[in-house]
Amino acid sequence: MSFQILKHIHVTCAALSFTLFFLRGIWSLNGSAIMRQQWVKIVPHIVDTLLLASALGLAYIIEQYPLVDGWLTAKFFALLLYIGLGTVALKHGKTKTVRLSAWLAALAVFIYIVLVAMNHDPVPFIH
Repeated sequence: MSFQILKHIHVTCAALSFTLFFLRGIWSLNGSAIMRQQWVKIVPHIVDTLLLASALGLAYIIEQYPLVDGWLTAKFFALLLYIGLGTVALKHGKTKTVRLSAWLAALAVFIYIVLVAMNHDPVPFIH
């Protein structure tokens, strides 16, 4: 698969992942019944799996890897933080305040990941 196609898949999945996480956060905080619908439980996992698979493919193509190249290392650890915050925001937060705080922090981490990806720099906001 070509770099451009894989990058397009990755960027599209990132946009879908952000949109789905944003919506699920709002629905969760509002106690919406939509959170119990089957597609809401399945589709984000499919999108995120494609996002991760395309990321691995891109890393292989450009021959840059987490724990070797700084910007990908930053993305990797930010991704782990994003996942942790996301689970607190959508599942494990005991109060609405905790869930809201985790959701907002996860959104900020996602934006950081995108900035790192765009700039190939672990500190993209200092320039």
